[in-house]
Amino acid sequence: MYMNFTKFRLASLVILSALSGYLFVGGHDGLEITYLLIGGLLVTAASNGSNQIWERELDILMKRTGKRPLPMGEMTVNEGLIVIAACLLPGLWMLHELNLASMLLGLTAFVSYVFIYTPMKRISTWAVFVGAFPGAIPPMIGVVAGTESGELGLVAGVLFFVQFIWQFPHFWAIAWVSHDDYKQGGFSLLPSKDGRTKGSAFQIMIYSLALIPFSLLPWLMNWTSSITLAIAGACSILFFLQSYKLFLSLTVADARKLMFASFIWLPIVQFLYVFDRNLPAIKAALL
Repeated sequence: MYMNFTKFRLASLVILSALSGYLFVGGHDGLEITYLLIGGLLVTAASNGSNQIWERELDILMKRTGKRPLPMGEMTVNEGLIVIAACLLPGLWMLHELNLASMLLGLTAFVSYVFIYTPMKRISTWAVFVGAFPGAIPPMIGVVAGTESGELGLVAGVLFFVQFIWQFPHFWAIAWVSHDDYKQGGFSLLPSKDGRTKGSAFQIMIYSLALIPFSLLPWLMNWTSSITLAIAGACSILFFLQSYKLFLSLTVADARKLMFASFIWLPIVQFLYVFDRNLPAIKAALL
């Protein structure tokens, strides 16, 4: 029940982005990694639980959410609030143990996701744009946690924008697949209010195309080698081609393929950055 309320598996995927940012800047302290992973996991879990409290009366209208603890009557709102507090407060404390900036970024992600993005989902298609900001904060937290100064810099900004751009085709592919279900709950998350149209597919394709140069930013900044150029470039081109297939077909099947491709693309590219940047140290350790 609690795993479902906090979307624990989704939260686990989110913190991988934070870990990639931390490792990218050379972080290697075991205690810091523990605080980063567990703290990030708890704050994300609190965000997910808060989302379910906001949408408890809408979740029962949709097949994909109707069996969540609140619609099913397995949990009360007060119990949910206790779970959220039990996750959020220690999670923020752990991020604070890394540095103040990490905690503030975590709190910013929580507040913007819960109090801006979540209620906006039923009001405007711009909700995905708004939600992309908290969704791209995890790698920034990792970078800030892994630097001695604990300040935002160019590296944090670049990794933020890579994940920021990725979220548009990612979330819109999910919205395409679940469009009928979302309509039952009153959500309009595709870029076009008319739903599964050429216009929506075109915007998905454009953002997928933009992901190609954005994914190569670490290489362009000379932080990584031609390995990133070859592999990240190939992954991004394949991702774009799948979005182009969706533009041609407008089918749920192609949207589902794009959705799964997005789940694969992000960790592959982010940890490719980590491997490529740390390759000299890896070679030295092996020799």
